[in-house]
Amino acid sequence: MNDGDPRAETEIAVFSVLEAGLGDLPLAVSSSQLQQLARLVLLLDEWAKKINLTGHRTPEAMAAGLVLDAAALAAVLPELAGASDIADLGTGAGFPGLPLAILFPDTRFHLVDSRKKRNHFQREARRRLALENVDPVLGRSDELDQVPCDLVVAQAMAEPVRALELMAQWASPLGLLALPASEAADPPRPPAGFAAPELRTYSVPVSGTPRRVWVVPPAD
Repeated sequence: MNDGDPRAETEIAVFSVLEAGLGDLPLAVSSSQLQQLARLVLLLDEWAKKINLTGHRTPEAMAAGLVLDAAALAAVLPELAGASDIADLGTGAGFPGLPLAILFPDTRFHLVDSRKKRNHFQREARRRLALENVDPVLGRSDELDQVPCDLVVAQAMAEPVRALELMAQWASPLGLLALPASEAADPPRPPAGFAAPELRTYSVPVSGTPRRVWVVPPAD
């Protein structure tokens, strides 16, 4: 890196944020994975200057608010480590799926979103970062051929009960659902074939942002 090079300085700042945050989590992250995560942030920043992909306006904010958020979710979902296929519904630009795909290279991630520009970014990230375990899927989750997955995560794609119903379509018989929960949310009604939701809480390193997620297991 050259002294005084703004892009090099940005890369150093992003790397520092990621290194500090990941060090606070019980995850084994190699130096090559850390570099990949930093490259993902820089690529997102590059694209975000042209199209609206995220509400975070600086690379450091993207690193803390998107990548570390995904890593913190992984830390509270130990089931993720044993999954062979994971669906990320309503993934947007590919979060949390893209960071998770870097952290768990032996797991296949199906990134589902109905917006073309976001799907294009996912494809570019897969190509530029050589993420062969990423499958960007364009379309609505309920109109596609669903892949049975061990874990299904989703963002704000619908109100909770409806979101869980859509997520259940992508779950394998023993699959788990993970849906973000609002601050004062009551437990949502589980879909048919699933047990009562369990609330797990965690915080995002560096920012300290509190998070809550409903984890919905299959019924016994």
